[in-house]
Amino acid sequence: QVQLVESGGGLVQAGDSLRLSCAASRRIFSSGAMAWFRQAPGKEREFVAAISRNGGRTRYADSVRGRFAISRDNAKNTVTLQMNSLKPEDTAVYFCAASTTLMIPGWSINEYDYWGQGTQVTVSS
Repeated sequence: QVQLVESGGGLVQAGDSLRLSCAASRRIFSSGAMAWFRQAPGKEREFVAAISRNGGRTRYADSVRGRFAISRDNAKNTVTLQMNSLKPEDTAVYFCAASTTLMIPGWSINEYDYWGQGTQVTVSS
């Protein structure tokens, strides 16, 4: 059973914006923190952004801080990643992740229990 479903990826030019969304089951979404990770070809999966269970705290990777914004809608069970000023180095598959135990925004892969299938983001120069 699919628990997390990402959408919104695509091909854009450098400087453009994209908005990723992740829809989760109510049980998973209400459990804890949510996050976005990404994985570029030949590289390890890396942390992008996270948000606490109540949405009051966020955390960002240095590489995206000031350009990306994570938010969650607890009424719709969705988490969103607004990506602005995209760069070619942002090209990757983006994954939504959910924690059932962590209430604050964590950066470690090991802190998240459920993962989506990923959505491709390609930024051309």
